[in-house]
Amino acid sequence: MNWDIGKIISKRAKLSPDKTAVIHENFHITYKQLNEESNRVANYLIKKGIKQGDRISTILLNCPEFLSVYFAAAKLGVIFVPLNYRMVSSEIKFQLNDCGSRLLFYHDVFQKNIFNLQKTIKVEKDKFIFMKSGLPTFISCPEWAVNYHDAIQSQKSDEPVPDKPIGLDDTLGIIYTSGVTGTPKGAALSHGQTYFKIFQIIIYTDLTSKDIMLSQLPLFHSAGLFIIATPCLCRGATFIMRRKFNPKQFTKDIEKYRATFVFGLTTMWRLILQSDALENIDIGSVKRFMGGGEWTSSRLRRDLKGKNIFLQQGFGQTENSGMMMIPFEDITKKENSVGLPGFFNETWIEDSLGNKLSAGEIGEIVAKGPTVMSGYWNMSGQTEKTIVDGVLRTGDLGYMDKDGYFYIIDRIKDMYRTGGENVYPAEIENILCNHPKIEHVAIIGLQDEQWGETGKAFIVAKKGKTLTKQEIYEFLVGKVAKYKFPAYIEFTDSLPFTATGKIKKIALKEKNLLKYN
Repeated sequence: MNWDIGKIISKRAKLSPDKTAVIHENFHITYKQLNEESNRVANYLIKKGIKQGDRISTILLNCPEFLSVYFAAAKLGVIFVPLNYRMVSSEIKFQLNDCGSRLLFYHDVFQKNIFNLQKTIKVEKDKFIFMKSGLPTFISCPEWAVNYHDAIQSQKSDEPVPDKPIGLDDTLGIIYTSGVTGTPKGAALSHGQTYFKIFQIIIYTDLTSKDIMLSQLPLFHSAGLFIIATPCLCRGATFIMRRKFNPKQFTKDIEKYRATFVFGLTTMWRLILQSDALENIDIGSVKRFMGGGEWTSSRLRRDLKGKNIFLQQGFGQTENSGMMMIPFEDITKKENSVGLPGFFNETWIEDSLGNKLSAGEIGEIVAKGPTVMSGYWNMSGQTEKTIVDGVLRTGDLGYMDKDGYFYIIDRIKDMYRTGGENVYPAEIENILCNHPKIEHVAIIGLQDEQWGETGKAFIVAKKGKTLTKQEIYEFLVGKVAKYKFPAYIEFTDSLPFTATGKIKKIALKEKNLLKYN
């Protein structure tokens, strides 16, 4: 079937042209204006020779232009690859080259990173598109880039024509998630899969065109883009966002705009409580407070209840966003559950032999359905390991209760999540193993009241060598984003090994796991 995600904004421009689609930094943008800007971007991409199936990327703060580029790419059958702006140059370089991105939109605040990469990435010389972020900066468009405003505003706002009809199975975007081997993997997501996610979220939440959605999740995340922004705009609701999260401003926006849906990562809710931002704020307009993205302590849930906030949580992955959510009426009855499988997901628990387990038995959470990714970009081997006979192996351990509600226990993979960001210890371990003074290193994730989880590194120095924590952090600077730095470092004389020579991380976790209840 020929259809594409770009039709969302084209249709909305006809059905509700004067309705406010986006509020960004108090500036209102209608559906008609958003669609016209998207068309101008698309016509510019055509002018630059970007064709169906080509990849284009963004390194942008949350802004309306992000959505314009996203929908423009969708209308042309161009593959949209949003990158995490918290990454350092080497990480950006890998992802841009891995997907073969031909063109890059970036904000002024990230210019230093982009400047350092110009000659080492596949982005073509005349396809660096500079944008002003609106933040106080004296950075101007360099000679080697094109000013977004100048380039786009001169384009026609007519609907663009793709090279050929776009199919629902065509790839819409690639979202990178770090791999357990230390190599990031690009999850390829189709137009059809995204539509099914939209329908699933609308069914989960009873979202209507009258709703006002407030969220500050980064749009480069699958949750921010595919679970919040795209369903909201498809439904014809209003989406409120700002460049960056500020707890006091976030809560003021609830009251100012009479938000009906409010979505924040667990870390955001924790910062809101710590800042007393909810004091004297009227939250009576809100129908649903939603959250997740990381481990959420019972203490945080209790503290939120004290503010009359009952958090509706869910579970998903980049490979299958919005896989399940706790029904609104069961938030208190099934407090520790991540919910029931979505309308377009079949989800169950399996043991290591692939046998389906009964209620109460712990095993791997697996799923299938039309919301599961197509596969990993240019990684057929990893795809075959992750999607087996059409079934997505999540790598997460959990169980179901007798009523079919799911509970997360731990991760089979080493990955942990800090402040809503995925961190794979193998990536940092591989870097630290190159340190001239390090013999062995192992990193585990620990539960943390501030960030959900954080990392702890166990390091064995080479014989006759001594190390300091400062040396470790200085070695990591510029190699990985700072949020991936382990918060704790322990120097030890030895590490526990298995008979096959692998580090027994489970033994480290058993001794070091922190729990907050």
